[in-house]
Amino acid sequence: MLDMKRRAFITLLGGAAAGWPFAAAAQQRERMRRIGVLVSNLAADDPEWPPRSNAFIQGLQERGWSDGRNVRVEYRWGLGDPDRLRKYAAELVALAPDVILAAGSAAVAALQQSNRSVPIVFANVLDPVGSGYVSTLARPGGNTTGFASTEFGLSAKLLELLKQVAPRVARVAVVRNPAVPVELAQFGAIQAVAPSLGVELTPIIGRDPDEIERDITAFGRGGNGGLIVAGAGAQQIQRDTIIAAAANQQLPAVYPFRGYVAKGGLLSYGIDQTEPYRLAAGYVDRVVKGEKPADLPVQAPTKYELGQRF
Repeated sequence: MLDMKRRAFITLLGGAAAGWPFAAAAQQRERMRRIGVLVSNLAADDPEWPPRSNAFIQGLQERGWSDGRNVRVEYRWGLGDPDRLRKYAAELVALAPDVILAAGSAAVAALQQSNRSVPIVFANVLDPVGSGYVSTLARPGGNTTGFASTEFGLSAKLLELLKQVAPRVARVAVVRNPAVPVELAQFGAIQAVAPSLGVELTPIIGRDPDEIERDITAFGRGGNGGLIVAGAGAQQIQRDTIIAAAANQQLPAVYPFRGYVAKGGLLSYGIDQTEPYRLAAGYVDRVVKGEKPADLPVQAPTKYELGQRF
């Protein structure tokens, strides 16, 4: 009888022990994960943000993640302010998230200054290699990967479109931000084709709304003018000011994103800015499940869109 009881106890103990790994695995699966989101240039109530955020959340849901159930998504908005971005980047890193989604180039820069360990997946970043965010597109290295926004050659296309809709334009102002080095390369791409199109370029350095409005107004008094906004995204925080100043001076203008047209701009040509967020959800899912950003190649855009108000 004692032997039978001993064998029953050992069998019961062995069965329980065999179940421990499965219980531990189940507990691991059920652990609440944390995802940070740092947005470079948009505010929470900007009409351009919800479609991108929704695409990201839907992408997560398609992969089994539900905000508030098995994942918590923490948002911070930089509003184009470098100090604010650095502050919120440090806040997100301090939360020890599994991964951070960086919306735009400035967000990547701020996050990389704050940490080199928390994985970063970016969306809509121009020239991530030239900016030093990744080593190569195929093998990013480090803790960062994601989805690039466009190529410099597309900047020349903006000037070609402007000449198509306004053939008499002979002077073109290009609004760019000196704090974003890649916008200098964009200006160079436009400058390379300007002589063949009979156009003289004038850079307008976009630092604050008053300066932008003043410079566009002064340029518009010269006649036969047009306007191009560089496509790195840094100017989106000044979007309303730029559109209003161009309209006041009756300057035909071409913008890099459809959101400018939705706000009253004349013409836009650029990537679909929502699609990269849906795709980024796939990379976030893979990182949370254990893959390293260094092994996930940076992907180039595949969808472009033309927006027009005529």
